[in-house]
Amino acid sequence: MVEELAKEEVNNNNHHPRSHGGEEPEEGEILTDDESQTRAVIVESHPLEHPWTFWFDNPSAKSKQAAWGSSIRPVYTFSTIEHFWGLYNNVHHPSQLAVGADFHCFKNNIEPKWEDPVCANGGKWTVSFSRGKSDTCWLYTLLAMIGEQFDHGDEICGAVVNVRAKQEKIALWTKNAANEVAQVSIGRQWKEFLDYSDSVGFIFHVSIGRQWKEFLDYSDSVGFIFHLKFDHFIHRYWSCPGENVGLGPDVK
Repeated sequence: MVEELAKEEVNNNNHHPRSHGGEEPEEGEILTDDESQTRAVIVESHPLEHPWTFWFDNPSAKSKQAAWGSSIRPVYTFSTIEHFWGLYNNVHHPSQLAVGADFHCFKNNIEPKWEDPVCANGGKWTVSFSRGKSDTCWLYTLLAMIGEQFDHGDEICGAVVNVRAKQEKIALWTKNAANEVAQVSIGRQWKEFLDYSDSVGFIFHVSIGRQWKEFLDYSDSVGFIFHLKFDHFIHRYWSCPGENVGLGPDVK
């Protein structure tokens, strides 16, 4: 499905009418046939359901003394398929990014930070790859998001690829971790879109986690982690993650 979407969008992006001489016309150029007929070139755009923003966290700008997220900067906001491909084709893909870099794509007006009100009660699905092997899945993730391929697309905040020395991770951030039906549907569909055969992990933050942090006076982030195989999903692990299973076992 995502492959078909990619091919269709590439074709739409690359299709331009040609002049009589075979050269690519400029946008809005008036073409003539035998100096007797004229026609305007109309460049059709394909608007997306939501505008999206690319964000970049430059590893060279990170500092141990700086607050987490202070080095994340918005790069560009796009709202059409054409704008997306123009950006994607001119930025580094994950395999080309420096170690320590984080590249985000989030719905416009949502910052890729847990402190953002839209993300505060959410979670994230994560898939892992060896170094230099996430490029295709990163593209498929972007196309699935901006192309509204998820049944519960309104629950999605955005995605991020984290480049590290030995591996790369792609995470899909969601709004409401307590919505079990939506989270499982998103995770299942994402695996299908990526044709990903390994386990995927879900991390979510709940109020009991914040209370536990306050009790321990712990400053770093905490999360409940589950590696799920969907045919053996256990409801109680989701309904009471903090009370029943603490940090949670692997679900096989």
